[in-house]
Amino acid sequence: MFLHNKRLQYTVRVAEPNPGLANLLLEQFGGAQGELAAATRYFTQALAEEDPGRKDLLLDIATEELSHLEIIGSIIVMLNKGGKGKLAEGVQEEGELYRDINGAGNDSHITSLLYGGGAPLCNSAGVPWTAAYIDTIGEPTADFRSNIAAEARAKIVYERLINVTTDPGIKDALGFLMTREIAHQLSFEKALHSIQPNFPQGKLPGMPEFSRTYFSMSNGEPNVRGPWNNDHDFQYVENPHPAVDGGDGTASVTLSDAELDALAMLTERTKSDLSIDPMTGADLGSGLAQGDTPPSERTR
Repeated sequence: MFLHNKRLQYTVRVAEPNPGLANLLLEQFGGAQGELAAATRYFTQALAEEDPGRKDLLLDIATEELSHLEIIGSIIVMLNKGGKGKLAEGVQEEGELYRDINGAGNDSHITSLLYGGGAPLCNSAGVPWTAAYIDTIGEPTADFRSNIAAEARAKIVYERLINVTTDPGIKDALGFLMTREIAHQLSFEKALHSIQPNFPQGKLPGMPEFSRTYFSMSNGEPNVRGPWNNDHDFQYVENPHPAVDGGDGTASVTLSDAELDALAMLTERTKSDLSIDPMTGADLGSGLAQGDTPPSERTR
């Protein structure tokens, strides 16, 4: 059961309308790193979570993310307040109104026209929110790592939004939201490492001969050695060649006699005749059929 409190989790004070900034803030409203994506990610994970502690954690943070969605949406609407009535009532000349709602960088027709200066569930380019943003896979040791990364990405977006506004009230509210991303990362880290062991994810341990092998697959300098491929933790293979399992590197399948016969018929029917060189559409298009000099033989 959800109960809504009409007061925001954090006070929003906007100095003046700014449709351009409102458009950018949509990234945290209906974008891939935004609050709706976070809320739905954690809420759906909580429904399937068997551990009571982690279930409670996910429900708490999912609900807080909805509170953050409300904060961001409120800021967006406040930033669009100046043009909302003008757009709806047509109190300005067309050109003047266009400059008014677009002059501060609001280049999204979605927000300015289709949603009348509201807070639509789309990103700053007008792309609608999609459940494809949710990457839950149903394994806590994998999902909590994804949650940590999602909070980290959201923090970076908030930092960038803080950097593009001079409005002190908005900077303060965004600073709160950014800080809560840090707090959520810490909680998710603690929850992840309360599961022991938590690596590798899932149940199967992997093939021991390859689980600590590093293949240097990108040729050319520099080939940098670091903690990710050191000799203490990894077997470093400088020039791996197929097949690393010791086989011949080919693909094979066992077929029945009937399948082999059908495949032989297909191969015979579709084989290339290397003795012919027919006139093709490419030749006709290049003018060779009319006696032109081949492009490779032409001189400038």
